[in-house]
Amino acid sequence: MLPVEFKNRMKDLLGEEDYERFIEAFEADNRYHALRLNTLKVKGDFKDEFECITEQVPWEETGFYYDASFTPGKHPYHEAGLYYIQEPSAMAPVHYLDPKPGEKILDLCAAPGGKSTQIACKLDGKGLLITNEINRDRAKILSLNIERLGIENAMVLNETSEHLAGYFSSYFDKILVDAPCSGEGMFRKNDNAADEWSEENVLLCAKRQAEILDNAAEMLVPGGTLVYSTCTFSREENEDNIEAFLERHDDFKCEMTKRLFPHEVKGEGHFLCVLKRDGLNVAVKNGFIPGGRIVPARKEQIKILDAFLNETFEKDAIDRLLEGKVIFMFGDQMYIAPKDMPSFEGLKVLRPGLHLGTLKKDRFEPSHALALFLKPSDVKLTYEIPSEDDNIKQYLNGQTLRVTRSGNKGWCLITTDGYSIGWAKEAGGMLKNHYPKGLRINY
Repeated sequence: MLPVEFKNRMKDLLGEEDYERFIEAFEADNRYHALRLNTLKVKGDFKDEFECITEQVPWEETGFYYDASFTPGKHPYHEAGLYYIQEPSAMAPVHYLDPKPGEKILDLCAAPGGKSTQIACKLDGKGLLITNEINRDRAKILSLNIERLGIENAMVLNETSEHLAGYFSSYFDKILVDAPCSGEGMFRKNDNAADEWSEENVLLCAKRQAEILDNAAEMLVPGGTLVYSTCTFSREENEDNIEAFLERHDDFKCEMTKRLFPHEVKGEGHFLCVLKRDGLNVAVKNGFIPGGRIVPARKEQIKILDAFLNETFEKDAIDRLLEGKVIFMFGDQMYIAPKDMPSFEGLKVLRPGLHLGTLKKDRFEPSHALALFLKPSDVKLTYEIPSEDDNIKQYLNGQTLRVTRSGNKGWCLITTDGYSIGWAKEAGGMLKNHYPKGLRINY
């Protein structure tokens, strides 16, 4: 049930006629479900694989509504990272951020990762994505989603906006602030959200959002774009916050604001504002890298990786993987990232780039993230399991698989319908399962 105070505020915001339509939309409870294709792995015609997909989300060309009877989270394609299940209205802010390949972008309040993965698709592996979440547990979920979608040029942080502002001053071309809010736009989707609502919390959220916005402004280059968004209706958290921000920052201008209401669109409530900073972007020309460049791995460490790559990969794939990148250590874990990725010294980092694998004395064990990044043509040894085959469930459950072929030995990329989904170690007609224990599914 919607709080009385909330209803009164919405009536003041919308006026009598629109308010009645708004309430009718809540009572009808027409929730819309959507997914967004991961264009790092699939093309637009991939949607034709599913009869349950009904129409395109108007503000996102790779977003599609699907019938409520479909459960895409239980399909093997989800584990292969071929799409991200995302509320339709939540796809709008990145559309207006308009990321371009080669840009440096910050997603400041990023968990669980819908907008970060959307940005990564727009970057198409070119440029840098720093994606941050202040809550440690939610940051772990964010990191897993970056991994699942096979993203190579992202660093996942668990920091405060204040600390980041001191580290990344005037660095990013574009910044998304999808600010933590009172969640009024999610009342229809989340039954508990309305019960937890209060006017006091609205004001508390507005104060916190103002601080985050100020810190974000510090990190944007002159001439850069900042998109602020919330999933709430209150003026205090939206227009009032923007007006106050512009008074504090006279080098910013508001280019547009947009509200999405559930009685007007096929989605939940959302607000967004596009802010532009005055000036010319000179940071790129100067080649500024916060904290300096990442320290590369030692030669003897890279030698162990090279042995694995030469044994497992096709030569062209090795060249593509390494071109323009730096290989480095993060504890006993080996990562790779674009050469211009900032150093992570002094930062709380969950994922500093693409996780290649683990160094174990004189051998290398590839990571699940690497498997999800690869295409079948990248490696010498693959094993295909159709998505409708019971064996794919056995694989995702962690079971060892018996195969009829013989003579193969080594790391084998498991695929489903031609898409990578994980590793196995093949020997003697058996595939020893290396699907991560924490991700295994009990069907």
